[in-house]
Amino acid sequence: MALTGRAALLAALGSLPVGIWEPGWTGLLAVNAPLAVACACDFALAAPVRRLGLSRSGDTSVRLGDTADVTLTITNTSGRPLRARIRDAWPPSSWQPGTEVTASRHRLTIPAGERRRVMTRLRPTRRGDRHADRVTIRSYGPLGLFARQGAHRVPWTVRVLPPFTSRKHLPSKLARLRELDGRTSVLTRGEGTEFDSLREYVPGDDTRSIDWRATARHSAVAVRTWRPERDRHILLVLDTGRTSAGRVGDVPRLDASMDAALLLGALASRAGDRVDLLAYDRRLRALVQGRAAGDVLPALVNAMATLEPELVETDARGLTATALRTAPRRSLIVLLTTLDAAPIEEGLLPVLAQLTQRHTVLLASVADPHIAAMAKARGNTDAVYEAAAAAQAHAERKRTAEQLRRRGVTVVDATPEELAPALADAYLSLKSAGRL
Repeated sequence: MALTGRAALLAALGSLPVGIWEPGWTGLLAVNAPLAVACACDFALAAPVRRLGLSRSGDTSVRLGDTADVTLTITNTSGRPLRARIRDAWPPSSWQPGTEVTASRHRLTIPAGERRRVMTRLRPTRRGDRHADRVTIRSYGPLGLFARQGAHRVPWTVRVLPPFTSRKHLPSKLARLRELDGRTSVLTRGEGTEFDSLREYVPGDDTRSIDWRATARHSAVAVRTWRPERDRHILLVLDTGRTSAGRVGDVPRLDASMDAALLLGALASRAGDRVDLLAYDRRLRALVQGRAAGDVLPALVNAMATLEPELVETDARGLTATALRTAPRRSLIVLLTTLDAAPIEEGLLPVLAQLTQRHTVLLASVADPHIAAMAKARGNTDAVYEAAAAAQAHAERKRTAEQLRRRGVTVVDATPEELAPALADAYLSLKSAGRL
């Protein structure tokens, strides 16, 4: 039950003449008794809230930054018309700041025995699952003096997926892939290490590609053509430990790593390779395995949607053991982790040989562009100290990367905006060189 502002205003206005001409209980009763009777009648005529039927429909997933529409259907099963205000409650991160009130509150009238729909438009600000909270309904009587109020649980979940902002680079990387595969009109033949077909020799071809046996059987010189390796196994390993929680610019490092992993996963699946995903810190957080090429990207996006950085030190031995179990045969293992000296030297380097002796390892790390800006700072004492600190940090990352390269690891260290295309280029280089 709820007393409306209209009833409070009428009670206040009625009390003014009582206070002037007839102060006392008699005057108060003379004014408030009719108002109380009117409120009771208004309450009795208001449609009951508990007997309403509610259901939901609409979007179940949305990319971060886009909008999702969830429809709430309300059925008035009573014999009285419903005059209501509705609050459709969701977690605060379901809307942009300052827009929750207008987006979650609705006013409607439903005649007896009919139904109406209201739409709640969500614009989430964080990844993950957003679960609908209670639907609070306030049913008013015809006079608007008193209202019935109640809440209903109407379950619904909207999964907020990673935005995949690096998908804008996919067309150019696919064009490069087609060039490697020899399917476009370019001056160079397709590169690769797998035999594709024979064709007639033209001036400028590499003489090492001449197939002498085929030439002996024909009247023209035959040349072998090649294509990039296909049906290779790519294992994307996301480090979800404490270092992935650090923010670079406006996003955590984990989000930038996921964006790069999505671009590489989409590119590799188009190239005919098999792509799996492993997310790990001290235990397994997500695993995508054995998906068909057309299902890889949706599966990766769905698995990454609920991942959050864990404020624990990553167990490098456990991560390595899990990666080896997931990839029992020779694979390209892409580690998306940090290049900070301590986690690499104390955690990864002691167990790195277990990976490199069986697999090709590619490590990708998110660099902070603010460090590069600090290194250029001059003008006062504080700026010089900041530049010195930035130079030291850069030198440590460079030294750590060199240690990894000496152990056979390909290292990609780039800012969040450049990491995804740089990682894709590194994959294409390994593919064209036959190192997958």
